[in-house]
Amino acid sequence: MCGICGFTGKPNKVVLKKMTDSISHRGPDEEGLYSDGKINLGIRRLSIIDLETGHQPVHNEDKSIWTVFNGEIYNFQKLRKELKERGHKFYTDHSDTEVIVHLYEEYGNDFVHRLNGMFAIALWDKEKGRLLLIRDRIGVKPLFYTNISNNLIFGSEIKAILAHPAYIRDMDYEGIYHYFTFKNIPAPFTAFNGICSLLPGEMLTFSNGEITKHRWWKIRFDEKESYDEFYLKDRILFFLEDAVRLRMISDVPFGAYLSGGVDSSSVVALMTRFANKPVKTFSLGYEDELKNKEADLYYARKVSEAYKTEHYEYIMSYRELVDDVDNVIGAFDQPFAGTISTYFLSKLIKKHVKVALSGDGADELFGSYLSHRVAQPMYHFKKLNERFKNSSLTEDEMGLFKPCDINFLSNLYNKSGGDEIRWRYNLYHFKDDEKEDLLSKDFKNRASRTSSLSLIRESFESVTSKDPLNRILEMEWNTQLPDQVLAFVDLLSMAHSVEIRSPFLDYRLVELAATIPGNMKIRDGNVKDILKKTVEPILPEGITKRPKEGFVLPVFDWMLEKLRDYCMDMLSEERLQRHGLLNVEYVKNLLNEYHNGNRSYAGKVWNLMMFQVWWERYFCER
Repeated sequence: MCGICGFTGKPNKVVLKKMTDSISHRGPDEEGLYSDGKINLGIRRLSIIDLETGHQPVHNEDKSIWTVFNGEIYNFQKLRKELKERGHKFYTDHSDTEVIVHLYEEYGNDFVHRLNGMFAIALWDKEKGRLLLIRDRIGVKPLFYTNISNNLIFGSEIKAILAHPAYIRDMDYEGIYHYFTFKNIPAPFTAFNGICSLLPGEMLTFSNGEITKHRWWKIRFDEKESYDEFYLKDRILFFLEDAVRLRMISDVPFGAYLSGGVDSSSVVALMTRFANKPVKTFSLGYEDELKNKEADLYYARKVSEAYKTEHYEYIMSYRELVDDVDNVIGAFDQPFAGTISTYFLSKLIKKHVKVALSGDGADELFGSYLSHRVAQPMYHFKKLNERFKNSSLTEDEMGLFKPCDINFLSNLYNKSGGDEIRWRYNLYHFKDDEKEDLLSKDFKNRASRTSSLSLIRESFESVTSKDPLNRILEMEWNTQLPDQVLAFVDLLSMAHSVEIRSPFLDYRLVELAATIPGNMKIRDGNVKDILKKTVEPILPEGITKRPKEGFVLPVFDWMLEKLRDYCMDMLSEERLQRHGLLNVEYVKNLLNEYHNGNRSYAGKVWNLMMFQVWWERYFCER
């Protein structure tokens, strides 16, 4: 795991070093620099594989191909053996990075299809004078870039580009406009004008000052209605077990997240099959007596006892959130109002291991979130709405609305007419009409002709599935997963120099899950049904039956009282007037309604607070 950066053009070691210094947290173990007059490549390395000889940048035999690489290639041992048999000469002992340059020699741009891993790659072909930027299939590893005066500048984090003197810091109003709806900036937008995010499964070629891009992989849903449940359980467990095995390849100690939920518990259970000593496990708890959060610790301890793990807990308070919120935003370089628990648990993990496995991705594959739970019920509700009005539905037909509360479902239908784009849009934060009131006239003028609803519609237009649940899963797989979930997993763990590996994101398991019908993923209201049936035999009793409790901080519980003063101060008229981007009266009324009892506004208040924290960190007094 590393942080990479660089730029095309004349050598400038001072600038390159400034860029690598900005991301030193991603790789505190060593630094590597390379310049040849046309390219400047930088790397900060977190040494995990081949500690002694795996230094980067890495080159091929005649030094005509160079690469810096962030991530892990899980099948590198097999690839290395095959390449040696084809005559390639390796100078490192067992580096997964060196596999990349030789694969490129052998297969050209198609080499990426042979990789099983998480990666962001910058590869320089000296003879052809071209730079390739490549992001892994799922988008686990981030990569950002900008083109200034026909020179490409790139980095694992936006802060590396901000460190380059050619970039003049400026806000991207269109990207920020969408943030207020989605809680994150949707790719390829970023919060900074001219800086873009490479998409998952995308390859960028830069040659002679020109950028060309293409998607080398994208998820495709092709449901197999004939699937047998026993066959599926066997295949899911096979791929998941092998994914866990591959992600345990490491030259340094490793551990695992353990929330006590189905996903992380399954990963820990499978890890014990390959470990020759107790697995280190890590859980996050809170000083406050919150029943739902105390259950996490209870079930995590239960799993730890069952598998005799070496278990550690990190107990935090609301005060730590206030103290660290600026650093959290600093990890993203962008406003972000999604889950940030990873930042705090990684503080504990860093004290014990460099690498931890997690259960991330299972919800997005098998269906768990509110939007997933709504998909099938809304499909049936739309068809049965007239009969529902007349109270003439049978018990079996009413069962089709599980697990949704019928009043919630009916209300959402009335807002959307059951249209999938409209009802999904209504589950986001600030809608376009609300932003008309929230945003100042100056802001709206700078982000003119922008619509978040249109952006959602575009996302649905590329969906391949016909299944009501899988359509939502596919849309979110291409948007919310990389832009929000994988973003916080990577950036908040790497802020503490911790590498997270997610077995559920193995592309083989992903491609299998894309063929599973929705009614096997959520069945009779039971979320992740086929996954739970698969892993139930390997888990302690009760784990698959417990209510879903996401790995999220109890921010909304704290905001009512303990964070009230912080909220009011952060969104005070004085602070908002520093930028004039928000309608002060609208924000004031929102805060008053929230504190007077409208708890549904909690997410919106948090959204605005995190924007304000970001703006003050990156633009205040500039």
